[in-house]
Amino acid sequence: MSGIHARRWVTAILVTWALTLVAPFIVGTAQTVRSERRLVYVAHVDAIIHPASAEYIGQTIDRAERDEADLLVFVLKTPGGLVDSTREINSRIIESRTPVVVYVGPSGTRAASAGFLITIAADISAMAPGTHIGAAHPVSGTGQAMDETSAKKAASDVAAYARSIASQRQRNVELAEEAVMDSRSFTEQEAFDAEPPLIDLIATDVDDLLSQIDGLSVRRWNGNFEVVRTAAAEVVDIEMTWRQRILSAIAHPQIAVLLFSLGSLGLTIELWNPGAAVPGIAGGLCLLLAFFAFQILPINYVGLLLIAFGLLLLVIEMFTPTYGLLATGGIVSMVFGSVMLVDSPVPELQLGWPFILSSMGALALITLGLARLGIKAQRTQSVTGTSGMLDEDGVASSAIPVGGSGRVMTHGETWMAKSNEDIRKGDTVRVVAIDGMMLTVSRKAKSVGEEG
Repeated sequence: MSGIHARRWVTAILVTWALTLVAPFIVGTAQTVRSERRLVYVAHVDAIIHPASAEYIGQTIDRAERDEADLLVFVLKTPGGLVDSTREINSRIIESRTPVVVYVGPSGTRAASAGFLITIAADISAMAPGTHIGAAHPVSGTGQAMDETSAKKAASDVAAYARSIASQRQRNVELAEEAVMDSRSFTEQEAFDAEPPLIDLIATDVDDLLSQIDGLSVRRWNGNFEVVRTAAAEVVDIEMTWRQRILSAIAHPQIAVLLFSLGSLGLTIELWNPGAAVPGIAGGLCLLLAFFAFQILPINYVGLLLIAFGLLLLVIEMFTPTYGLLATGGIVSMVFGSVMLVDSPVPELQLGWPFILSSMGALALITLGLARLGIKAQRTQSVTGTSGMLDEDGVASSAIPVGGSGRVMTHGETWMAKSNEDIRKGDTVRVVAIDGMMLTVSRKAKSVGEEG
């Protein structure tokens, strides 16, 4: 037994010694393979800059850092957005351990306002031919015109922010300030030819961009330089989550107005017909989503109040029909409110006349249809209870003298009845009034054999 134990100990020592010798080569090979593997993440930001897009960009940066990607490219196409969300995005770009490229593309697009600030904040800024950036002058978050003092303060604050970013990234500070203070825009060639330039390169597409970047020494925010390798890199597209896509989609003036209108209509139907549940739930959900969109968009609250007032008039039309008078006033109020709702020079944020007229017309037709049904229901004679017997025919079960009473068979029941004329047994009668349990009837036809 001692010999067996000795052989086991010798075997264990030899295996351990062999692993000690081989392990460094295995680890070194794995590290070499890992270092040779190049990974580039590409994310597309094609929306207004708001909390949903800021969340998407932040999560993409986190994933790139977690997966140790060599480069992260944001393909940017935006009309602008919120300053707070822009600052949040730029903070994440600045702190990112992965080099970040902001590429304004494809051709024919732009990165205006907030998009300009994001572009100059990137480690590498690039643009496609036929694109432009700039026009970063701040506007009120409510869409209302700011007073002179507030406007100067807001513009000065954003201009200082743009200068600090451009200075740290060694970009053209004067042009960055002009983009804010003078709402100046720049084509890709103007931005690239400036001295110093606003962007680092012009690329026709993402593949051309990665080809030009390969081997480029990039100056990070802290001043250190890092060489970027993109040759033969695996390019992975990062998509928005379903939640981010929904939030991004509703942050549009047309969607917001539709949600607000449908939500108000749904709650109205629920109040009109308590217990239906579905209109109330759907209406509440639509209103909550609409309010989220209104927080993001530069809303003119006078326009919003006009839309709400118009909806109120439509609701009143349902309950107290005025033959279309209130409904007409409501539609006019909603049309003017829709025109005033978004006070922004950005075309993507404006409501066009085709949308306004079609949506308001459809809402008016729905409301008037519901009002018509309500009027029809009110005018329809009841078919249940005692009121359902009015104008019903019956047969006198006994004689009914004037001033006296008798019995009639009507509605499948026998009732006590009185009349202002003599009615003989067997006469056909019609119910003309009901007083408690007493009917008032009139003769409809003479009994058989009665003389005229």
